[in-house]
Amino acid sequence: MEYRIHPRTGDKISVIGIGTGPIFETTEREAAAALTYAYEQGVNYLDFATAGARTFSYVGAALADLRRELLYQIHFGADYTSGEYGWSLDLDTVKRQVDWQLRELKTDYIDFGMIHCLDEEKDWRAYQENGVLDYLLELKRAGVVRHIGLSSHTPELARKILDTRLVEQLMFSINPAYDCQQGEYAVGSAGERMDLYRRCQAEGIGLSVMKPFSAGQLLDGKTSPFGRALTKVQCIQYALDRPGVLTVLPGIRNLQDMKEALAWLDAPAEERDYAVLGTFTPREATGTCVYCNHCAPCPAGLNIGLINKYYDLAKIGDAMAADHYKKLEKHASDCVACGHCDGRCPFRVRQSDRMRQIAAYFGR
Repeated sequence: MEYRIHPRTGDKISVIGIGTGPIFETTEREAAAALTYAYEQGVNYLDFATAGARTFSYVGAALADLRRELLYQIHFGADYTSGEYGWSLDLDTVKRQVDWQLRELKTDYIDFGMIHCLDEEKDWRAYQENGVLDYLLELKRAGVVRHIGLSSHTPELARKILDTRLVEQLMFSINPAYDCQQGEYAVGSAGERMDLYRRCQAEGIGLSVMKPFSAGQLLDGKTSPFGRALTKVQCIQYALDRPGVLTVLPGIRNLQDMKEALAWLDAPAEERDYAVLGTFTPREATGTCVYCNHCAPCPAGLNIGLINKYYDLAKIGDAMAADHYKKLEKHASDCVACGHCDGRCPFRVRQSDRMRQIAAYFGR
């Protein structure tokens, strides 16, 4: 397993985690097999915005003895009173549900208490006015919640809530379709979405990724908005390459789903490569470096992806980005303008022009 360190909390987080959404559909025995296998492979991060109530007892039975080695992301607003997922901002309901979830999971604390699924301004107002936010903060002060997070599909609202400085983790839907304005949750322009990811990295806010396969649509050429299928490995790599991302949370139903997600760990570079996106991505979503490094190797030895990343982060105020850039072995000023990267970039970025801009910005 590969791990990334949360810049604010110091938590060591597996780059592949578990989205528990559909696992309630299987038997307890099959769920236990999938969860145990994931743990044995180094997975340590689980999200509990699941679709069914049985998930909690499944995880409690399988992983209670291992709880101290795991990180749980639990949502304040998810309601399982009916046995299936519901959404509520009623304070008493939220309190009952959080207590119930902790009992079922056989734990007495929450690593990331999530402000749950806010996509509209009115939902954020209700979250505050109904006392749900105060309850979450109360549990944070009591040590029951270690850190506060937010789940959202809307960049504009996410930015507004990040402005409060309450949030240390953002759960956001990231995949090639949504980033190209294709799909139900494709909210915000490509630029707005990338700006949100960059802000998270600059401010040390961890990103946990939901819907990496666009609810499975990207995996089938008949349902993919691009008319072409991607693999799970390509989708996971795409998400992990976005700024600020710490972990990708594919929804698993069973052991086979878990194995397919973890296949990313041993996949060679050519299987992780998603540069094919550049051949069918809408033109209005191109022209932006996504740090995929498909332009490598640079004949002059530049790490073009990192140079672009540090430049983009420095422009939005990341104080550390300029220092990271300074420490690179080669800088934008070392570009010889051979055009090799321009010809290889699947997203049609004029990297040789970018290198001149970046060199002028940093002075090297």
